[in-house]
Amino acid sequence: SLTSSPMTYPAHVRRALLALLLAGPLAAQPQQNADSSKTRATLDPVTVTATRVKTDVHNVAPAVSVIDSTTISKQLPNSASDLLRELPGVDVIGTGVNQSRPAIRGEQGQRVLLLEDGMRLNNARRQQDFGELPALVDVFQIDRVEVVRGPSSVLYGTDAIGGVINLITRAPQFGAGPSMSGRAGYEFGSSGSLGKAQAYVDGRQGNWAFEVGGSGRVAGDYTAPAGNYGNIHFGKSVTMMDSGVRDHNIVAYLGWRGASGNGTFAKVEQYVADNAGFGWIQPALLPGDQPLIQIRYPHQDFQKLTAGYNSGALQSALADKFDVTTYVQRNSRILAQHIFAGFGPGTPPGSGVDITTRNWTDLGTIGARAELTKVVQKAILTYGVDFFRDNSANTDSSLTSIIGFGPTQTQASTIPDVPNSTLTSVGLFAQSDFRVTDRFSLVVGGRVQSVASAPQITAGRADTLSGHTLSAAVYSANALYRVNDDLSLVASVGRGFRAPNLVERYFSGPTPEGSAFQISSPLLRPETSLNVEGGLKYNSDRVRAEGYLYQSDVSDGIETDSIGGSISGLPVYKNVNVAKIRRTGSELLAEVVLSHGVTVGANWSNTKSTNVSQPLSPVGDTYSNKLNLSIGWTDRSGRFWGEYVLRHNGEQKDIMQGSSPVGDVLPAFTVHTIRGGIRGWRIGNVRQDFTLAVNNLANTLYAEAANAGFFRPEAGRSVTFAISTSF
Repeated sequence: SLTSSPMTYPAHVRRALLALLLAGPLAAQPQQNADSSKTRATLDPVTVTATRVKTDVHNVAPAVSVIDSTTISKQLPNSASDLLRELPGVDVIGTGVNQSRPAIRGEQGQRVLLLEDGMRLNNARRQQDFGELPALVDVFQIDRVEVVRGPSSVLYGTDAIGGVINLITRAPQFGAGPSMSGRAGYEFGSSGSLGKAQAYVDGRQGNWAFEVGGSGRVAGDYTAPAGNYGNIHFGKSVTMMDSGVRDHNIVAYLGWRGASGNGTFAKVEQYVADNAGFGWIQPALLPGDQPLIQIRYPHQDFQKLTAGYNSGALQSALADKFDVTTYVQRNSRILAQHIFAGFGPGTPPGSGVDITTRNWTDLGTIGARAELTKVVQKAILTYGVDFFRDNSANTDSSLTSIIGFGPTQTQASTIPDVPNSTLTSVGLFAQSDFRVTDRFSLVVGGRVQSVASAPQITAGRADTLSGHTLSAAVYSANALYRVNDDLSLVASVGRGFRAPNLVERYFSGPTPEGSAFQISSPLLRPETSLNVEGGLKYNSDRVRAEGYLYQSDVSDGIETDSIGGSISGLPVYKNVNVAKIRRTGSELLAEVVLSHGVTVGANWSNTKSTNVSQPLSPVGDTYSNKLNLSIGWTDRSGRFWGEYVLRHNGEQKDIMQGSSPVGDVLPAFTVHTIRGGIRGWRIGNVRQDFTLAVNNLANTLYAEAANAGFFRPEAGRSVTFAISTSF
């Protein structure tokens, strides 16, 4: 490939190769999948997210995981978040089929940037720890998922401190001659009696290609099994309230490509979800005096229009290729909360604070990215500009009642928690991949970015808040040295940054968890990070292995801290910049192809988080260590397959004392999964596929580390099957 050989080609050959290399992904045109009957280790995964140039994962320094469409279809995930549980360095926050979100190397929420086809999905109106929903992009539409572990602010700007997750969607393929194909399927899961129907059809005629597809899903509340987990004891299975959803997705794509490789496309998509919740267990089933915390989205409507143009091969001194993508999206959602916190011993039975809140947010976003690529001697230069503007309008209402001391005392409010505001970002970036020698390559890049937040006069908000503009400059350097054809040594150093969003600066009201009252923090500084890591990569015909050591220091990290006093009976908190949060860890993975179609794999991760300015303050909001083991088999024809997966999370001692009903230590847990299926048997010209999975085979009671604070356990043993027909 162009990126793995010395660049000694004539200029016109370099341009032609570059056009071929970049023709698809930067304009949301993923490649067709390789023959699924081949073993995984013989298929070198390719990334476009880490470098913006199609590159073999083995030939890039950053830690990258690629999940292809075959793996997606095998795992039968509810959303892209479920695909991440078996990766090194990645964790999952939230529960249920709709509300789970990713964390990378201990960084979560707004410190992880979620992309769709290389364009940001994050918005400025999410809570800090929530992040954006991968469920906005239906997993049925995803062709592959690329996960970059470590900061990627040079290429993608704000929010990419912990890493980037790029959901690359399916698109029709251009080619000679007319064609039409399609797929329809149905999936059933015993957990919550999930039912999902999905279908798409695509085709091409001349220079045009199109696709239309969609899905619909209904899932009820799932049950967690009986068992023990720390201080938690369930004598029988319990219902995870508000863990289901009713949602649907619609997508339409139209593209044109000329003979010279230039092309344009437009894509329209909509995701609508009703009755989605964060899940909760009845407080009476938990030890201690636990509050009732019910958080749900009665309705969410996400709409997006994306359009783009790519140039093909240019005859220009400035660029061999030019891509521009623009998008307009609207995210309307209703957030409803009900919190009841009892006053505890010594007070009348049933006494406490009852808080009911409702928020309606209408968030409009416009964005664009223009990117140029130029091959210069032994380097590939990528540079450009990106822009986005979030415009948030919202209304809030709340009713707070004090119960148990005479007549109920109530206080109603319609003061917006966040004023109507905008956040605007403009960034300039450049990155160059230098082939220094045949064995040594160096990728260096930099970005400057300006981010401005502007609150508007909002009915009900009496405080006067001024706008804020900040700028940031970041850099990265990634080195790769090939010891031989199979083994490479890698090292990276880079800075990331994250601008405070509208919620962090301007939120004033009860927190979503109902445990405190938070006041605005308009003078917050941006977070910055310095990440250093090194490792090795080995890739042969039958063995693929990687290992990394890393340290990431986040300075001016935004955390919520108590400032004393109380409002409406709740302690007062405020977002503040802390001196430094340090995360250190290691990641190892290996995959070996044995004989007779058998593949074995393993990955292990550990992470340690420290508040450098307050070393005794625990920061353990993710696993301490995680081990994944797998063994899979595929018959010679590629038609029959099966696999067994084990995931073990070690105990986590680094949690805030008394903060979890589980106790002061989160216990270790082990989860087993088996999957199998039949691919590609034909009835005439129609292909049939069948997949069956049993999750949580041992029916273990457990919760992911980030879900233990309010104890939202995972589902018990469940069976899922899917059948599809393709033509």
